[in-house]
Amino acid sequence: MGRSRYTITDPKQPHFITLTVLHWIPVFTRKEAVDILLDSLRFLSQEGLKVYAYVVLENHCHLVVQSNALDRDISRFKSYTAKQMIKYLANNNVRQILEQLAFYKKAHKNDRAYQFWQEGVHPELIQNDSMMRQKIDYIHQNPVKRGYVDEAVHWRYSSARDYAGQVGLLEICRQW
Repeated sequence: MGRSRYTITDPKQPHFITLTVLHWIPVFTRKEAVDILLDSLRFLSQEGLKVYAYVVLENHCHLVVQSNALDRDISRFKSYTAKQMIKYLANNNVRQILEQLAFYKKAHKNDRAYQFWQEGVHPELIQNDSMMRQKIDYIHQNPVKRGYVDEAVHWRYSSARDYAGQVGLLEICRQW
């Protein structure tokens, strides 16, 4: 899982993770870009990934997720979404962002022209119900604290609506 000093301590337990675009470049500003992430999560959910909570902001996302091989699933997610996002940016001629992804790419990533995600995911093992609630609340309040919306349920790209009894964009697991 990259060169991060953080590791997934128990891959079969829920973890809070953060995925950040290289150099905090704002790429998730269009629906089509966010759909790449959500579609990948849907696919992995069909293969056993449990998504308890999520939020996608312009340059990062937070997830509370669990699977039988979480490290492998996160690696698959990052690999697939990176390739799809680079393809999306190239197809839409977004050269400025592509140039940044090439410029900030780590030197040891010499097998590719671009690096999309920062290395690592800074996983935090969810140790109890209290911590699970705290992380879910943090995820849902992220757009509110940034001043993007007044209420968490107003942020389209999060599971806050699901926890408020509304229909969200991604099926989530609310039983832990």
